[in-house]
Amino acid sequence: MKRKSYTDALTTLAKGTDAGLYRLIPERVEIVNSEEEVQEILAECRVIGKPLTFKAGGTSLSGQTITDSVLVEIGPDFGKIKISEDGRSATFPCGITGDHANRLLKRYGRKLGPSPASIKSARISGIVANNASGSSYGITYNSYHTVRSMRLILTDGTLLDTASAESRRYFVESHPEWVDGLLALRERVKQNPEMEARIRHKYELKNTCGYGVNSLVDYDDPVDILMHLMIGSEGTLGFISEVTFETVPDLKLKASALLYFPSIREACQSILPLRECSVSAAELMDRNALRAVENEPGMPETLRTLPDEAVALLIDTSANDKQTLQKQFAEIEEKLSSVHTLYPVSFTTDPELYATYWRVRSGLFTSAAAGRPRGTVSIIEDIAFRGDVLGDALTDVREVLARHHYPDAVMWGHLLDGNVHFTIFPDVNRSEGVEGYAAFMQELTDTVLRHDGSLKAEHGTGRNMAPFVRQEWGDDIYLLMKDIKKLLDPQNLLNPGVLINDDPQVFIKNLKRMPLANDLIDRCIECGFCEVQCPARNLTITPRQRIVIYRTLSAMAERGETDTPRYAGLKKAFQYKGNETCATDGLCGTACPVGINTGLLIKELRWKENGKAAERIASFIAKDMDSVTNALRPMLSFAHGVSKVIGYGTMEGITRGLFRISGHRFPLWTRYTPSGARKLDYTTETPLPGQPEMVYFPSCITRTMGPSADYDEKAGVTEKTISLLHKAGFAIRYPENIHRLCCGMAFSSKGFRRQAKEKEDELNEALLKISDNGALPILCDMSPCLLHMRETLDKRLHLYEPVEFIYDFMLDRLEFSPLPITVAVHSTCSTTKMGVTAKLQALAGMCAAKVVSPMEVTCCGWAGDRGFFYPELNASALRMLPTSLEDATEGYSNSRTCEIGLTMNSGISYKSIVYLVDKVTRKKEEL
Repeated sequence: MKRKSYTDALTTLAKGTDAGLYRLIPERVEIVNSEEEVQEILAECRVIGKPLTFKAGGTSLSGQTITDSVLVEIGPDFGKIKISEDGRSATFPCGITGDHANRLLKRYGRKLGPSPASIKSARISGIVANNASGSSYGITYNSYHTVRSMRLILTDGTLLDTASAESRRYFVESHPEWVDGLLALRERVKQNPEMEARIRHKYELKNTCGYGVNSLVDYDDPVDILMHLMIGSEGTLGFISEVTFETVPDLKLKASALLYFPSIREACQSILPLRECSVSAAELMDRNALRAVENEPGMPETLRTLPDEAVALLIDTSANDKQTLQKQFAEIEEKLSSVHTLYPVSFTTDPELYATYWRVRSGLFTSAAAGRPRGTVSIIEDIAFRGDVLGDALTDVREVLARHHYPDAVMWGHLLDGNVHFTIFPDVNRSEGVEGYAAFMQELTDTVLRHDGSLKAEHGTGRNMAPFVRQEWGDDIYLLMKDIKKLLDPQNLLNPGVLINDDPQVFIKNLKRMPLANDLIDRCIECGFCEVQCPARNLTITPRQRIVIYRTLSAMAERGETDTPRYAGLKKAFQYKGNETCATDGLCGTACPVGINTGLLIKELRWKENGKAAERIASFIAKDMDSVTNALRPMLSFAHGVSKVIGYGTMEGITRGLFRISGHRFPLWTRYTPSGARKLDYTTETPLPGQPEMVYFPSCITRTMGPSADYDEKAGVTEKTISLLHKAGFAIRYPENIHRLCCGMAFSSKGFRRQAKEKEDELNEALLKISDNGALPILCDMSPCLLHMRETLDKRLHLYEPVEFIYDFMLDRLEFSPLPITVAVHSTCSTTKMGVTAKLQALAGMCAAKVVSPMEVTCCGWAGDRGFFYPELNASALRMLPTSLEDATEGYSNSRTCEIGLTMNSGISYKSIVYLVDKVTRKKEEL
């Protein structure tokens, strides 16, 4: 993927958004995928004096990745990954997420040191440029202390690889003024013992306020000084294209405990004892924070009954063996014996509960923000204090919050570091709200500095804290920081106004408004956690960006601006970029800490747009499903019949031409499009004495679509499923009038609500009847259909998709003989949402010697029938699939339509998992 440039209204607005509290719309957006492209843009901007800002994941909170000039966004193809044999050293390109990096390191028992709550979405360059740390105790594992080398591009376009002796030597020789300037800055600090002591003292705490001037006291070599100045520089000194980390141990066994204290002072008394234990994190959550998450699945009932002043600590400890872990439990309990807790210390090692606790903790900011008063914004602050004053300091901060009318402020943080976050919800739509926020910030600054704290511990300075940097550091060190910027960016081209800014009001300028637009998305704070799950993220726009555009259109309509060219342009562009290329799969809701499913918004828009003619067609299909499927089967088979005569290549050329000429109205046919399925006689079977019964509902898709040209057998999914069920000894019941039945999902996804409800009700009645009101388990052979059934049908029905049914009901009725092959498995959106991915992988592992599950492939983007009309969505979603298959020769999933796109874009044939299970099993002798 090459550099792309955008100046249109929709793209600049959408991509100009980050997670912070400010809004600026870039003049131009550049998507870059190589160092050469960055150098090219830098050269262009130097010539015309145009400022530019770099953006990675857009999860920054302080306004450091927005601009009204040129925005340079890191594309998906930037750089390569290199990991040492033992995993202790790992080199990652700027564009991959911290979570991706950690999943690659997991096999080595290693992980990255920095662990921000946004790690699933935050990208490597952003993690380093903000000197992220996260919940891990201390500053030892932050970016500053774990980065070993980097490739960076300076303002004059010079590429410096700090791991290369030749590159370092060239830099020193070619940039004598920079080298001399860096050494002079270091000498300035060294010649001022008071300044040096001040710097060392300040960095005993987490601190990301201003430039990392500790590099001037920690390092002697000018290249090392420069590299460490880049850490935490927020894109104001250069571009970080690649980083090599010294990774840290990721111990196998993990445990956590929720400890409850009567007050925040009591919780602070646990700091010193916990620092003497093997504790990697102790996360503070005040009563307001606990209220924000107490109704989350998996949260203890205890949360709802805690006193108003109570707080909790989420403690994390880990080891490589159970004996060591038990010793650590005992040590922690002993050290805390003198601290007053509301309940005894109790650890959990249950992986699901452990994951739930940390998922909720990671999403605490967004969960709290989702509950804010309607129309207000969410602003997060990030401060740190020494342990000996923490209790007093936090009490004072609470009093400041109360004085400024923020009683609903939510407080949480990394207690071992004295690092506390809190969020407030001012109404910035009113001047009184802005003025109140400004007054609060000034008193907060005074309070933090009175206790010798850090104004920004780990979220970066940005625009939010830039006016207060001088107040924290004093005139001499602030001047030192300004001289760093002047030396390394003399034209002030890189992210001007961020980190260093003499405008005392910049922190209340360009505040982001959050207009009320739709109950489905009003809670969104634009954090961007959803984006990594979106299949359209590298094609058009993401869920966050859809919400931004929708809010803008709603606000413009509210102001009566629907007849303006800007409104018309945004709405027209949104039709394709926001609506037509949305898969509505709902995976964005699984990544969103408050479960916002942007697909529901798009379905609502489609419902509103459906005309009378479309409604009539949908009603005809719904009422006469049998005739429609009967007509489709021979049509599907006819295309394959013609292809066998004229050749598949010729046929695909013809159908591609029709697809283009029709403007995507004629579906794209390929050799991987299924032929028609055989119409079977679905007659309920009479069980033999003692024979188990079940209900099988073949979806309308599998009743219609059979094998495609890549299949090595002629049996369709329904035939193969019936064969496997008989092999396992089941007597099968089928619902009455099966050829008329449909789960309704196809209608729902296109916004045909009435027709969807009719099909849902019809299927519900039929399944209740045939299952004896839910007494028998029901299998549907399409995972997406099954999820829709679970969401819409009677809760008495016990509904299963293929993986679950095989795993839960057939394993003890079949004998497995695994094959010496490598297979790939794809977890569909519905499989992921239902939590069946682990069972899919385990089941495949019972059938094959090796199972590959590509980590960077989420939704395939086929989206029902959307892949026939928008194949670019499917291709973009699966762009990483071919290179992630390793040596797999076969692919398996549990959705016939998804398997079309997977086969088209992978180079191997994907089929239903029932084919693999049927191939490697035989009936157990004793049955």
